[in-house]
Amino acid sequence: MATLSYTPTEKISVNRPVSRVGYITRACVNKKVLDLGCFDETALVKENTGNYLFNEISKVSSLHIGVDNSALLPPEGLIFTDTIKILRANIYELDTLDINNIDFDVIIAGELIEHLPNTLDFFAVLKKKFAGKRLICSTPNATSFSNMVLSLSKRESAHIDHLQVYSFKTLNTLCKVAKFADWQIIPYHVKFTEMIIRSGGIKKQMVNMSESIINGIEKLFPMTAGGYLIDVII
Repeated sequence: MATLSYTPTEKISVNRPVSRVGYITRACVNKKVLDLGCFDETALVKENTGNYLFNEISKVSSLHIGVDNSALLPPEGLIFTDTIKILRANIYELDTLDINNIDFDVIIAGELIEHLPNTLDFFAVLKKKFAGKRLICSTPNATSFSNMVLSLSKRESAHIDHLQVYSFKTLNTLCKVAKFADWQIIPYHVKFTEMIIRSGGIKKQMVNMSESIINGIEKLFPMTAGGYLIDVII
């Protein structure tokens, strides 16, 4: 938990960036995992690359239940095995699902909160239902180097369904207002996996090189990382 005075020029202590997928996956080893907003249809091309979060959690968890309201999911959801499935439902209506008897260890919300109209309401729902459990959220960073560079050419990397973008301080404020007891905010490296997969030849080499250069800058200046993880006990 960061101690901040919220003055414009205060120095913030920020750890070096981590791998988003690696960090979350390690937290799910042999755990019962509830994965909210897990069906990232914009990133399905990353399946079997080691960078598609749902697949990586499924490999290491003892139980992996995803919940997503994507129109691309069939009404009955996707049942991969008895212990790996994605249910089609609203994340605010978890009581309507047949999962109330499961004692989940970890709640994951990967790249979700930037899509929500009210993140504090979402946290309140989780606190009521999963008090004492570990929650890990990930979300893009408002001060990322890659977006700052894009802005120089009048561009911005954002999906049409992004409703907000957070910085270190605003994420810290969210956790304070949500009245979490303790939390960590950890930067994660930007990855251009989808762009690399869709590229070839010289372009692919340039994208790979750009990713390496930006990741190096993120190590030196962690507040320019591609995004942040919030790791908290609800």
